[in-house]
Amino acid sequence: MKKIELLSPAKNAKLAICAIDYGADAVYIGANSYGARVNAGNPIEDIIKVVEYAHKFNSKVYVTVNTILNNNEIKNAQKLIYDLYSINVDAIIFQDMGLLELELPPIKLFASTQCHNVSFEKVKFLEQCGISRIILARELSLEQIKNICQNTNCEIETFIHGALCVSYSGQCYLSAYNGNRSANRGNCAQVCRKKYSLLNSENKIIKKDKYLLSLKDFNASNYLEKLINVGVTSFKIEGRLKNENYIKNVVAFYRQKLDEIIQQEQRPSYGNVVFDFNPDINKTFNRGFCDYFLDGKRKNIANFDTPKAIGEKIGIVIEAKNKYFILDNNFLNNGDGICFYDENKNLVGTNINKVINNKIYPNSFDKIKKGVVIYRNYDINFEKTLKNSRVKRKIPCNIIFEYNNDDYIITIKDRYFSYQMIVKNEFELAKKQNEAYDTIIKQFLKSADSEFMVNYVFVNLVKFPFISVSKLNEIRRELFNKFSNYRLQNYKYQTKKNLITNHSYIKKDISYKENVFNDFAKKFYMRHGVENIDLAFEENHLQNIKYELMRTKHCILYSLNLCKKQTKLNDTYFLVDDKNKKYKLKFDCKNCEMIVLNTD
Repeated sequence: MKKIELLSPAKNAKLAICAIDYGADAVYIGANSYGARVNAGNPIEDIIKVVEYAHKFNSKVYVTVNTILNNNEIKNAQKLIYDLYSINVDAIIFQDMGLLELELPPIKLFASTQCHNVSFEKVKFLEQCGISRIILARELSLEQIKNICQNTNCEIETFIHGALCVSYSGQCYLSAYNGNRSANRGNCAQVCRKKYSLLNSENKIIKKDKYLLSLKDFNASNYLEKLINVGVTSFKIEGRLKNENYIKNVVAFYRQKLDEIIQQEQRPSYGNVVFDFNPDINKTFNRGFCDYFLDGKRKNIANFDTPKAIGEKIGIVIEAKNKYFILDNNFLNNGDGICFYDENKNLVGTNINKVINNKIYPNSFDKIKKGVVIYRNYDINFEKTLKNSRVKRKIPCNIIFEYNNDDYIITIKDRYFSYQMIVKNEFELAKKQNEAYDTIIKQFLKSADSEFMVNYVFVNLVKFPFISVSKLNEIRRELFNKFSNYRLQNYKYQTKKNLITNHSYIKKDISYKENVFNDFAKKFYMRHGVENIDLAFEENHLQNIKYELMRTKHCILYSLNLCKKQTKLNDTYFLVDDKNKKYKLKFDCKNCEMIVLNTD
C-alpha cells in the first residue's frame, strides 16, 4: 500500500521535534551551510538529536543542501553530505547538479523545487539520473501532476501550504540583480513583497505604490485526496522560518485532514497523536489563501494592498467614539491584534487594550471610523492555547509479564516490533496476592516521558511476587529504554548508490537559468549532451544585457482586468520600485506567463 507522507519544515531542532510530536511523518531542516534559507542553519550536533528522535517513530529527516555552489564550496558541501550520511540523515535535498559529478555516499537525493521541476521531461531526466524524489514546481495543475506521476517511478513531492514565490523557484534573479542577494544562494531579499507602480509606455501610472508582485499563501487542503489519487506521495508544508505555534497548528491541521482520507497502514511513521486543541489555519499567519493553479484556472492569487497577514474578518464598525468603537459582531478579547484598511487602502494595525461589554478600546484609535471592516490578525486566546499545548506522540504497545525457568520474562510489543527482557527472580511471593497483581498492572500502564503508551498489561502468573513500586518503576524504565534502542537499531535506513549517467539532457543549449555556478555542474551538463552553456546569473551578470529577472504565472494585467488576450491592447508596461528603478514587463500570452526584465 502506497505510503503518504506529511512533511514539515523545521527552523531548528526544537521545532523539528515539535513537528514530529504533532504528527509529521518527516521534517526538512537546514544544516550549518548551503541551505536555501541562510538564516535557518543548524549544527550537526542538533541534527543528530532530530534524527534520533524522529527515527523512534520511523519519521524521516531530510537536510537541505539546496543552494548553487562555487568551486570552493562544492567540496565542502560534499564533505557535509558525508557527515550527514554518517549520522543517518534519510535524504539530501539539493539544487546544484555539480554534486552529481562528485563521489557521494549512498544517500537518497531529492531534487529541490529550485531545480525548476516544471515539466514531465525534466522530471524524467532527473529520475534517470538516479534521483529518488522530485519536488515539483508549485505552478503545476492537477492534470500536469497526474501526467508526471503516471509516467515516472520516482517519488513525487508537492507543496500544500505556505508562502508562494511569485517566480518559478530557482528562476528568480530580481533579488540578486537589485541588491546582490541571490535567492539561489539562500539569501533572497523578498523584493516581491515590496511596493511597485505600474506604468505604460507613455509613463502614465496605471497603479501606484501597490504590492503588485505579492501573492497570497498556498492552501491545497481541499485537494489532498485528488493529489493522493494522481500519485503524489509526499505533502510539503512551507515555512522553515516559522515559529513553534505555526508548526503546531498547521501540522496538526494537515495531520487530521490526511487521517480522514488515508488508512492507518498508509502512514509511513508510527505513533498516535491526540490533540488538545482544534487546529485552525485561518488563525495562523497567512496572507489570505489561494489554491494557485491546481485546477488549471487563472484566478485571484495576489493581494496588491498588503504583503502582511490580514487575519480573519471580525466585523464592521457601527459606532466610533473618542476612545472606543463598537462592532456589529464582537468576538474580540483583551490583547488581540487587529488591522483594517484606511481610506487610502493602507493596512493599519493595533492591539486591543480592553473590551468592556460591547465597547472595544484599542491601543491606537487613529483612523478607526464607522463602516471600517475590522480583521483580527492575532487571536491571543488561540495563541495561548497553542503555546500551552503539550501534545506528545505515543506508540501504542502491550506488555506481557510471565514466569519461565525461574526468571520473569517481560515482553513488550507494538504493531511492528517485539522485545523481551529477563528479570531475575529475586522476589518473595506477595502476602497480598490481589494487591501485588494490581500494583504490577498499575505501574506498567504508566508511560511517563517515554514515547510509548501502554494499552494493556497481561500478567500471566499463577502466583504474584512482591515487587516494590520503586523497583517496578525501575524495571519499566529499563524495559522502555531497551525497547526504544532495539527499535532504533532495527530502523530501516534506506540507502541508494548514486551513479554516473550520460543520457541526453532536455536541451542542447542552456542559459544562465540552469544556474551553472561551478566547473562540476558544467561538466555534468556536457556529459549529458549539452553543447553550449551560459554561466549562472550570479557568476556572469553583465551590464547592458537583457535578462529575465523573473518569470511568473502571476499576471498583473490579468489581475487588473487588462489581459492582452481579452482587451487586444498591445501597449508596453513597466514596473517602478520605491527607488525609482524601472523594469520592463513582457507577456508570454501563449503560456499565460509574465516576465520581468531589466532595463539596463
